Amino acid sequence: MSRNPWFRGWFGREYLALYPHRDRAEARLAVALLRETTRLGPGRQVLDVGCGPGRHLEELDRIGCLPVGLDLSRAMIEAARTAAPRAGLVRGDMRSLPFRNAAFDVVTSYFTSFGYFDDDDDDLSVLCEVRRVLKAGGWYLLDYLNADEVVANLSSEDRRTVSGFEVTQRRRLVEGGRTIEKRIRIDGGANVPAREFQERVRLYRPEDLHSMLVRAGLTPDSLFGGYDRSPYESMSPRCIVLARTCG
Repeated sequence: MSRNPWFRGWFGREYLALYPHRDRAEARLAVALLRETTRLGPGRQVLDVGCGPGRHLEELDRIGCLPVGLDLSRAMIEAARTAAPRAGLVRGDMRSLPFRNAAFDVVTSYFTSFGYFDDDDDDLSVLCEVRRVLKAGGWYLLDYLNADEVVANLSSEDRRTVSGFEVTQRRRLVEGGRTIEKRIRIDGGANVPAREFQERVRLYRPEDLHSMLVRAGLTPDSLFGGYDRSPYESMSPRCIVLARTCG
């Protein structure tokens, strides 16, 4: 892997400014799915891997859980500290979780906080780490993009204005269609240098995720196509897998 992978530079203040629509209402629906399917109750220890600005941590805290958020980005950790001041926050790499074995009742990976690495083995390492830190009978929720829907509705380019900046996003499939790449250019006008960033996410299908979860020692339990618990279909907006540990 490159010494400067795309995710080290992208998830900063620019990312937060570009996606203001990802709000608390959406987070409430996402956490409700977890609560209703696992009977998640007060006092449960929950780790959110790739916690971002903390909107899911805030909702987990609201329903009485004891949330901990992990993210590699300093900017995200700072934003999460404001959104969810009572949550535990740790900066770290999801491939090597800095927690003891069997520390959590539930682990979540919300809004495609997975599939970031060039090597499938690195993504598998994430799942193995999730299994390690889960208690016996614990749950893992993997909220992922729907690869088939992404490919079918791929928009090669869009332009919009966000907070006074002109943002251009260009998308393409690479690596034989196994990865979606997005290049983001942010223009600030006269005397403000343009900034460019990149996103790369692997296009794992449900059967791929199922196989990887099993290899990591997790047992897939349910598959949903959205936060409303709708069944997964080829054009569902999301691919949400719920798995658990044995015992």
